[in-house]
Amino acid sequence: MRLNQNILLLGKKVVLVPYTPEHVPSRYHEWMKSEELRRLTASEPLTLEQEYVMQCSWQEDADKCTFIVLDAEKWQAQLGTSEESCMVGDVNLFLTDLGDPTLGEIEVMIAEPSCRGQGLGTEAVLVMMSYGVTKLGLTKFEAKIGQGNEPSMQLFRKLHFEQVAVSSVFQEVTLRLTMSERERQWLLEQTSHVEEKPYRAGASERC
Repeated sequence: MRLNQNILLLGKKVVLVPYTPEHVPSRYHEWMKSEELRRLTASEPLTLEQEYVMQCSWQEDADKCTFIVLDAEKWQAQLGTSEESCMVGDVNLFLTDLGDPTLGEIEVMIAEPSCRGQGLGTEAVLVMMSYGVTKLGLTKFEAKIGQGNEPSMQLFRKLHFEQVAVSSVFQEVTLRLTMSERERQWLLEQTSHVEEKPYRAGASERC
C-alpha cells in the first residue's frame, strides 16, 4: 500500500522501511532462492522480473502492507551504510477479509540465519501490529503458520496469540489475537520506544 511508502519505523533491534525496487535484486531475490524459506513462507520460486512485479503489487495494492526489516545495530553503526547490507527479512499485513476490515493477517520472515533467535522477529511483529492498530484501525490479528515451523508458533504465542484452527489440507495452524483494551495498552507500551521518521526521498519507481 502507498500509505507507508514515506515512513521509517525505528525500534531498538529493527528498523522497518518500505519495500522498494532497490531491495529486490540485492537481497530479496537471493533469499527466495532458498527452498527452506519458500517452504516456510509457502512461496513459489520467481524470476527476478516476477519479483519486481510482486514488489509493485505490495506497493500499489491497498490490502497489503509490507516493510523490509533492517538490523538496527548495523544500520545505526555508521552513516551511509546501505539498506541492502542491513536487510534481514520482512514483515507483512494482509487486509483481505472483506467482511471484517479490522482483521489483519500478519507474517514475518527473518531470512538471514545468523539473525534468528535474537528478538528481531519479535520486535518487527510488535512494531507492525502497533502500526496496524494506530494507523490502519485493526483490532484483530491472525497468523497462519506451517505446522513444522515451531519457532514462529512460539513467537506468536509469546505475543498472546492463541490457536484457533488447524488445517490438515494446508498443513498450517491459525493463531489469533483480539485487541482488548488491555491488549492494546500492552502493545502500545511494548512499542512506546519506536520512532516514526520520514523515509528517504528518491526511492526509484518501477510500477
